Amino acid sequence: MPLSLDHAQTIIAAAFKKGGDMGFKPLSVAVLDAGGHVIAFARQDGSSNLRFKIAEGKAAGAIALGMGSRAIFERAQQQPYFVGALNGLMDGSMVPVPGGVLIMEDGALIGGVGVTGDTSDNDEIAAIAGVEAAGFAANAG
Repeated sequence: MPLSLDHAQTIIAAAFKKGGDMGFKPLSVAVLDAGGHVIAFARQDGSSNLRFKIAEGKAAGAIALGMGSRAIFERAQQQPYFVGALNGLMDGSMVPVPGGVLIMEDGALIGGVGVTGDTSDNDEIAAIAGVEAAGFAANAG
């Protein structure tokens, strides 16, 4: 099943709820389809103006490399030149820190979500909550 706008809105709402329940700073959430195209984006009041690009960069990097942005972050520490080169290929738009999560259905990639606004670990928690609330499996690493 392709990722729909309704799914994306569910992911965003659940990520915001998780952030609110846990006392996170204002979050911004981007949901992309498997091709890396934005389906939906929303930001909470108080989010800074760069948050769209950060959220999109987390999700797009995860989709492009087929791994959550936590795994990209870990790889960047081990192979900084490689991840830097990949970021160059993506015109500098990849954000290699936790908070970008793959959206999986029956083992198939159907999209990605990027969350930003709090610590990267907390962003990832909110992203996973959103994906799972929509009935999909989250791949963060």
